[in-house]
Amino acid sequence: MKKISLYLFAFFILSSCASVDKYNQKISTLHSPKELQKDVDLAYRKLKRLHPRLYNYTPKEELDATFLELKNSIVEPMTTYAFYEKLTPVIGAIKQGHAGVSIPAKRYHKKERKALNEKKNEFTSLRFEYVEGAVLVKNTLGEDSTMVGSEVVKLGDDSVDDLLKKYKTYFSSDGFNTTFYNTLAARKLSSFYYKEKGRLDSIEVTFSKNDSLYNKVFRRIPKDSTRFAKVEADTLPDVKPLKKTKEEKKLAKLAYKKKLNDNYKYGYNKSEKQNTRNLDFIGEDSTIAYIKIRGFSNGDYESFYKEAFEKIDSVKAKNLIIDLRNNGGGRLVEIHDLYSYLAQEEFKFVEEGEIKTRFPTVKSFMSRKSSVGGTIFKSIYVPALFFRDLFKSHKDDGKLVYRFKQSKITEPKENNYKGNVYVLVNGGSFSASSVFSNFVKANKRGVIVGEETGGAYNSTVAGQTKEVILPNSKIKLHFGLMVLETPYKTAVDGYGVLPDVTIIPTLEDRENNRDPELEWILNNVKKQVF
Repeated sequence: MKKISLYLFAFFILSSCASVDKYNQKISTLHSPKELQKDVDLAYRKLKRLHPRLYNYTPKEELDATFLELKNSIVEPMTTYAFYEKLTPVIGAIKQGHAGVSIPAKRYHKKERKALNEKKNEFTSLRFEYVEGAVLVKNTLGEDSTMVGSEVVKLGDDSVDDLLKKYKTYFSSDGFNTTFYNTLAARKLSSFYYKEKGRLDSIEVTFSKNDSLYNKVFRRIPKDSTRFAKVEADTLPDVKPLKKTKEEKKLAKLAYKKKLNDNYKYGYNKSEKQNTRNLDFIGEDSTIAYIKIRGFSNGDYESFYKEAFEKIDSVKAKNLIIDLRNNGGGRLVEIHDLYSYLAQEEFKFVEEGEIKTRFPTVKSFMSRKSSVGGTIFKSIYVPALFFRDLFKSHKDDGKLVYRFKQSKITEPKENNYKGNVYVLVNGGSFSASSVFSNFVKANKRGVIVGEETGGAYNSTVAGQTKEVILPNSKIKLHFGLMVLETPYKTAVDGYGVLPDVTIIPTLEDRENNRDPELEWILNNVKKQVF
């Protein structure tokens, strides 16, 4: 029995190694035109079968011609990445921001993964923003803070202007909106660059600051070190830790448990070294409630909002700012919960969602890549999802729709907030952020300040996501399966939520470390003009 186990283990290891090598060869070698044309056909076939608003912004005849033109242009063998660069603008022609393709990453053997995971790339610690045509360093996550405010001019030999122009074809916005492109291309600059170039041991970056150019080389370094550390570890005195008492151990355990609970409640993001949600009180007398929400996808939102609005109520804050800038969206259930604290009367948050399949949750769940254990879990869990989808989907006026819980009439929270509300948005406010902003604006429940949102006002196709691995190129196609729309529409379709007060930061603002949108709100509160 022991020998059989050893043989099986050895067979599994060898099979795994062979699988990695085979996969890497598949994505790095040239694919024939016939293979890639089959991938194009499969992608379009899946979209036509399952996407509920495929022709919302681009007429069928035009989209048919676009896919046909792509097929006809593939006349020579090409790599997966070359095919990706041809396919992604075609998917972008659909003009649905949740539809896109992603390039397959090289796979590594266990030893290779371990070696790679022991290092980090210094360049990926930089965070960027787009301001007046320039890509600026916004944050360095604790590294060299002198770079903050610098304009990124070149990555290697490539100008940032050329890179942005290319990377804007790698994704799409909802409809005809343009604010999303600049914001996302700048924020994901390093991610797009490494997808194109692969893992680099070093990269020389040209920056501009105070009318002067300077270069900096970023390298892959051990994760537990940094070239920018204020104090080197070997200069610290060798101090032996004191042995803790029983009471100290108990307190330390309680503190650790509280930290874990807080991290979950606030949605702590380890890679960004910050919480997803924060509540602060700002202004000259610290009486203005300020909630920063960086996303609606993680953490215990119910506990956070319950705690936040209890605190806001306890201090009798007359003004509330909800900052959704660069919030890419997330859970429908969360934005519904958040609005219920602002509502003054009962409301219906979204319409029932148009779908093309009676089983959107099952389709989404089964399309995700999973391990052997995950596959077993799927086989157990899918029947429950099947009956859930069957119960929630039905025909309405000839269309197949899905019953959302948020489509029912909802009462405001008992401790609903009755003061003035301001919502900060920009081109990075997408998906659920736009849905929430739509509802606030349509119900005149607050003042929208900033820039047109990146997500559409009238609708977005999201909810559940279908993933399709194209068999020859191994490129992953993903797209939404459900239409999310509030009861409120604008006459002109395809644009974001327009702010009541438009304020777009300038280079001068950043040079002076100013937040003009927030400053406008604080000044307006002083005047008590609403």
